[in-house]
Amino acid sequence: MPRQPRLDAPGTLHHVMVRGGERAAIFRDDADREAFVTRIAGLAREGALRVLAWALMPNHVHLLVYTGPRPLAHSMKRLLTGYAVTFNRRHRRAGHLFQNRYKSIVCDAETYLLELTRYIHLNPLRGGCASGLAGLRGYPWTGHAALLGTVPREWQDTATILGAFGRRPRSAQAAYAAFVGAGAGQGRRPELVGGGLVRSLGGWAQVLSLRRTGATVAADARVLGRGDFVTQVLAEAARQERDTLRLARRVAALPAVAQRLAADAGLTEEVLRSARRGRPVVRARRLFCQVAVTGMGHSGAAVARFLGVTTSAVNRLAASPRLPETARFLRRP
Repeated sequence: MPRQPRLDAPGTLHHVMVRGGERAAIFRDDADREAFVTRIAGLAREGALRVLAWALMPNHVHLLVYTGPRPLAHSMKRLLTGYAVTFNRRHRRAGHLFQNRYKSIVCDAETYLLELTRYIHLNPLRGGCASGLAGLRGYPWTGHAALLGTVPREWQDTATILGAFGRRPRSAQAAYAAFVGAGAGQGRRPELVGGGLVRSLGGWAQVLSLRRTGATVAADARVLGRGDFVTQVLAEAARQERDTLRLARRVAALPAVAQRLAADAGLTEEVLRSARRGRPVVRARRLFCQVAVTGMGHSGAAVARFLGVTTSAVNRLAASPRLPETARFLRRP
């Protein structure tokens, strides 16, 4: 079955999981861990990611992040490729470090933000990396210590999580610590990292209950949220895909538009894109800019690159008094 495309948009909350190939260790010592955290911090400082929760385990990583204007895939490529190169060089090894591609789940922040934060920050306790809740407070390779102020991480967004527990920092930290402590005995939470209906409904009990009633709900293995949230995310993804396809068609159409306009004027595309200044050429070039920019939605920069002129020249021609041929051309099939 082919892999589904990732779901993403600026401001989307993602639970990201990265695992070592064949379950091998991706961190051999604290120098490795510090190198990885330094790269995460760089992305956070750039505004590429807003990091709310994270945990480094011997052979895998959990991140809870909001994406910025840059797609998650770009940020993760920089993070993982850069770290793998450093790790391989440092340990004199070759080959892939990580298992396949990373896993990312779009999450409903309103419902799952705090649950995911607790789940991620309890990973070192469940995995035996930290000794009890007291040891977890000072464990440096998770965002839990940053939220409690024991290991400051100025690049981590602590305000969002602590703000859910109170307005005063100390009381909010105490309430957050109590919340995490209350979940220490929950063990693994498959509904937070599983797939399909289990994830969308919050557990197998809810799935079985739904099946008994015969009701249906939207579900997707790439989304953690109730049916209405899943539907909303998928609808937005479909809209983005349509917009991308429309943009691709517009960009691909530039040569065809140039050829048709040039032919109508008794010219060739090469002449239209040349530096010639004859009246028919100037008029055809002006018409091309008006059709492409004001009629089809191309950017002035894209049209300028196509014609081999400056962006200001294209914008000036596009904004000049509209030629009657512009409307007629846009109405043509």
